[in-house]
Amino acid sequence: MARAPLLQLSTLSLTFGGNPLFDGIDLTVQEGDRLALVGRNGSGKSTLMKLMAGEVEGDAGLRVVPPGVTVGYMEQEPEMAGFATLGDYAASRLPEGEAWRLALAAEGLGFRPETPVASASGGERRRAALAKLVAEAPELMLLDEPTNHLDIAAIEWLENFLNDTRAAFVLISHDRAFLNRLTRATLWLDRGVLRRRELGFFGFEEWREETWAEEDAARHKLDRKIKAEAKWAVEGISARRKRNQGRVRALAALREERSSQIRRKGTAALEFESGTTSGKKVIESVGLGKAFGDRRITRDFDLKVLRGDRVAFVGPNGVGKTTLLRLLTGEIAPDAGKVTLGTQLEIAVFDQSRARLDPEESLWVNLTNDPLMAVSGNSDQVMVRGMPRHVVGYLKDFLFDEAQARAPVKSLSGGERARLLLAKLMARPSNLLILDEPTNDLDVETLDLLQDILGDYDGTVLLVSHDRDFIDRVATTTVALEGDGRAMVYPGGWSDYVSQRPPRAEAKAAARPAEAPGTAAAPKKVEGLSFTEKKRLEALPGLIEKLEAEMAKLHQLMADPDLFTREPVKFKKASEMLAERQAALAAAEEEWLELAEKA
Repeated sequence: MARAPLLQLSTLSLTFGGNPLFDGIDLTVQEGDRLALVGRNGSGKSTLMKLMAGEVEGDAGLRVVPPGVTVGYMEQEPEMAGFATLGDYAASRLPEGEAWRLALAAEGLGFRPETPVASASGGERRRAALAKLVAEAPELMLLDEPTNHLDIAAIEWLENFLNDTRAAFVLISHDRAFLNRLTRATLWLDRGVLRRRELGFFGFEEWREETWAEEDAARHKLDRKIKAEAKWAVEGISARRKRNQGRVRALAALREERSSQIRRKGTAALEFESGTTSGKKVIESVGLGKAFGDRRITRDFDLKVLRGDRVAFVGPNGVGKTTLLRLLTGEIAPDAGKVTLGTQLEIAVFDQSRARLDPEESLWVNLTNDPLMAVSGNSDQVMVRGMPRHVVGYLKDFLFDEAQARAPVKSLSGGERARLLLAKLMARPSNLLILDEPTNDLDVETLDLLQDILGDYDGTVLLVSHDRDFIDRVATTTVALEGDGRAMVYPGGWSDYVSQRPPRAEAKAAARPAEAPGTAAAPKKVEGLSFTEKKRLEALPGLIEKLEAEMAKLHQLMADPDLFTREPVKFKKASEMLAERQAALAAAEEEWLELAEKA
């Protein structure tokens, strides 16, 4: 006998500020569902997820969760009042004896339970909320941008966890690689309408364009019918007034239907204007070294950046990626080595912390008070690439309406804040872009547009990101920071780095904790191994490297959004091969650890 759905929304409606955000939404989530929830920034995805979680109540309609079904919700800004540490918050609903679940999630996500709530950053709070949800293991997980503030290692851990879980889940995310791997169906929220497609995110763009094309054709057909009926009304109504009042009323209804249709928002008018052409050599570092106490950021680091390069910096959270950017641009001084900057550089910075925005002031004030955008003696205009623009007109280019222009920045969503910062960044010419986590919170359409304009940008780009797909699309060089001052330079993007990096076994050996002070390091011996085990221990790093290279190629193949529809058999085979290699890699790593420990 089939079980009842885990969650059901029926004709649910919600109105904000007099305008309907949702009107008559229906949604059913079954056991085993793996749903991507997508839509433009500001379309109401987070609000819909709060309705699903029961955090917000609709104006009309029903939300039904069967008795005994547990629904867990990871929100973007978790409330932690009353808890001393992040660990207290994360463990607050765990049954006694289940603390191991939180410890496992904390290790995988890079979350430190002992961190005081009062001093925790926004990213640390979000990791705690995610660890809490993972540890509680509900039957339905609602995840709102879970990959924000996670480094790539943590994202991969979360991917593997969600791939293996038996729970159903709904994901809001901008991370294409994450959505492509995990989702089996897509929910698309567009102008208050929720559509569902029983295929994962990889085919979303094609579905969206087909839907919009059908919508445009229907609108064109309606416009032609209104035009024909209006012509009839003008030319023939006087002769047939009484007999045709019904037709006149039908024309009025057609016009009302047309006027009630909600127009699609266009894309943001993103455009970087290249400033003065820089010299051919933009940045060169030689023997660069920097440490803060015992924490070493880099040592003996050499890098040459030429005009037009796109350099991505990757590595775990806290390893020093932003600090290295500041070293390379001369913002802070190195302890050793030197940095030489090229000539005629005009630098524009996209700040990870959004610190260049004043949250208490309005969007209007944030633009007009910027000394690089201000127009002398005019508080209604901003200078945009050398030309004055009315502030509201410029904000509309970035999909903000006139009412939002006077609202405080703190009222914006994360994606809207990112768009506002891009508006400030794009107002002035530059030839060196510093983009520190630009992909956080942006919707997929804006990410696509940002990728395209970076491809057309004549200047140089230094990029910090944990979005593997975005790095693959943009970067020509990848700098991997591995901790303890190690930084390696690889040609290409993320997938190229994965295929070229040393075997993970070597990295694990290098990352082993140092011996405690006063204790002698145990000599490395293999006498405890048999001849066969010694040979196996020597062979495993090569096997691990081979498996990782094969997985990278499979990921690259499956990243093609058209593969599933064009060659479904090939897609299925690639999925099976990827699963086999993931299992083989996990077994090989476990075997290496066991043999190394025995040795």
